[in-house]
Amino acid sequence: MSRILALDYGTVRIGVAMSDPLRLTAQPLDVLAADDWHDALERLVAEYQIEEIVVGLPTSLDGSETAAAMAARSFGEEVAALTGLPVSFVDERFSTRIAHDAMLAADASRATRRGNIDKVAAAVILQSWLDRR
Repeated sequence: MSRILALDYGTVRIGVAMSDPLRLTAQPLDVLAADDWHDALERLVAEYQIEEIVVGLPTSLDGSETAAAMAARSFGEEVAALTGLPVSFVDERFSTRIAHDAMLAADASRATRRGNIDKVAAAVILQSWLDRR
């Protein structure tokens, strides 16, 4: 079975997570530089036989879309054009907070949290999407 990739888009870093082949669980995978992600994403899609991509959509607390959500939608369109894969969007409200709390509970150091928060947030986004299916 193929896997699903999730992207937590940011203006500096893009968190990447991937599902297991059965599409039951999400695991943090990588962090890409927001200014140079194209080649790395193509490599990940090919290496892991990705079939679909999920992009986190940062909405406001009332569910309305912000400028950041519009930027994430634009990014998702660029990802779809680059990979030729279907891209879905999922509400990512609180994903970074949940990721941060999980790493604190695991007693991760500040440096570890800083270096991994984006990919752990992507895993939170993907797990939420997988659980809803």
